[in-house]
Amino acid sequence: MDTLTRLAATIASRRTADPATSWVAKLHARGLPVIAKKLGEEAVETVIAALSGTREELVGEAADTIFHLLVLLDAKGVTLDEVLAELDRREGTSGIAEKASRSE
Repeated sequence: MDTLTRLAATIASRRTADPATSWVAKLHARGLPVIAKKLGEEAVETVIAALSGTREELVGEAADTIFHLLVLLDAKGVTLDEVLAELDRREGTSGIAEKASRSE
């Protein structure tokens, strides 16, 4: 099992834990808007780190962004496997061609 798969499983298992002891449970208890906002905050922090931070700051912020994305996916009932399958489907397709196919 790879790191992202283990992390997604951990997030799923903590969804209904005690919010006093689990960040995942606390986010779920606060609801989807808070989870989505937290992901947005982490994404912005990642962009800032990429533009003006150190390599280590970027690594840390990227990890935070991925973590919070997985929490959001879990909240919406979307599995990591579904996202990976979509990436597999797109593999070998030009990003420009793939984007154009979505607007047709």
